[in-house]
Amino acid sequence: MALASVAKVVLGSLAFGVFWVLAVFPSVPFMPIGRTAGALLSAVLMIVFHVISPDDAYASVDLPILGLLFATMVVGSYLKNAGMFKHLGTLLAWRSQGGRDLLCRVCVVTALASALFTNDTCCVVLTEFVLELAAERNLPAKPFLLALASSANIGSSATPIGNPQNLVIAFNSKIPFPKFLLGILPAMLAGMAVNMVMLLCMYWKDLDGNGSPTMDVDGKRMQAVEEGAAHAAAAGVVEQSPKLLQLGTTNGGTGYMSPLMTENISTKHPWFMQCTEQRRKLFLKSFAYIVTVGMVVAYMVGLNMSWTAITTAIALVVVDFRDAEPCLNTVSYSLLVFFSGMFITVSGFNKTGLPGAIWNFMAPYSKVNSVGGISVLSIIILLLSNLASNVPTVLLLGGEVASAAALISPAAVVRSWLLLAWVSTVAGNLSLLGSAANLIVCEQARRATRNAYDLTFWQHIVFGVPSTLIVTAIGIPLIGKINI
Repeated sequence: MALASVAKVVLGSLAFGVFWVLAVFPSVPFMPIGRTAGALLSAVLMIVFHVISPDDAYASVDLPILGLLFATMVVGSYLKNAGMFKHLGTLLAWRSQGGRDLLCRVCVVTALASALFTNDTCCVVLTEFVLELAAERNLPAKPFLLALASSANIGSSATPIGNPQNLVIAFNSKIPFPKFLLGILPAMLAGMAVNMVMLLCMYWKDLDGNGSPTMDVDGKRMQAVEEGAAHAAAAGVVEQSPKLLQLGTTNGGTGYMSPLMTENISTKHPWFMQCTEQRRKLFLKSFAYIVTVGMVVAYMVGLNMSWTAITTAIALVVVDFRDAEPCLNTVSYSLLVFFSGMFITVSGFNKTGLPGAIWNFMAPYSKVNSVGGISVLSIIILLLSNLASNVPTVLLLGGEVASAAALISPAAVVRSWLLLAWVSTVAGNLSLLGSAANLIVCEQARRATRNAYDLTFWQHIVFGVPSTLIVTAIGIPLIGKINI
């Protein structure tokens, strides 16, 4: 894409700079409006400055990604109510040898789950759980949040369904799922291990501790909630007040409310009249697990990810057979608004032509048939992924990189697509703005009802820069080594 007019380049860069500053410093003294309002401000500036038209701004909002985020928050709420995180916590803590061992388990579980559930999904679902896990063991939250975000990005690189940019690459390159997986899997496993070792080295002293829960916080809280509900039921209270319902949420007020605190619906359908409360709970838990597995299978066979997640969420709402408002209230709508503003801002910045100009300048030095060319290409992808986001970078570079590789050999074309997938995904770990998963972890942790933690831009970048550079470099030689 050619450079736009000087005025458009300057004003577009200014609007993008506003977004960048407020995303990095959400409480900056001269404008402490936060990341969400900052994203909306920069989006409005793009339109006011005529960098992007209103119609193009609306079109740039990626509704499939917003739908996927919304639906996974709803599904995560029902899974939380079904006790999935309690079982996951038991698995992570089983024979735990301390905080360092627990950190390694978080890295492995997150990386493997992200390859199947997408990195954004895992970060939405696991952030508050990781905060609880660390707090109950008197361990610092920072290394665990960094482990969650970085491992989610690295793990998501292995499959076409791991993240949005991989979906774009798989669609455009026509690389089959097994070939994509085997082509990146060695790099993903090596990168996961190296990232884990770097976390341990950097936070070794901070992770001192036995890694065992100091007290059963959730157990005591739920016992109190259930006792209160029992007294209310004994007093003949059928419908609770909105305030009482709000207090009845699990996991710090972020999960779906306990069935014991909800409206008595046994008289509303004959099926419930024949079921005990225990059987009904068992059925709902089993259904939540079954449809979630079905959602993953649907991802793997190539069904639309956004509508698959939305269908799963609606299935859980309908089968639960209760007012879904308490569950829908757990959705972080401010996060969805933030992403909407970010999409418009990034689209406007791309229309200035600056990202395209960077590629046009460096393209002659970015051939994939030499070590130097691959190094230059990787640096370009790293820079653009953190400047203009990884999905626009893939859209911008994908066709150009593949066309250049086609002049070398068909095998080079496949490897160029896989290199693009690997580097653009791992690039997300460089800074807080490099990946949607990072921003999700940061915002979810900051807004957590209990054990909230503000992961700053500088806290992230101190670990993110060395981890990204080393993991990327180690993974590149392993890309495409397994052929089928």
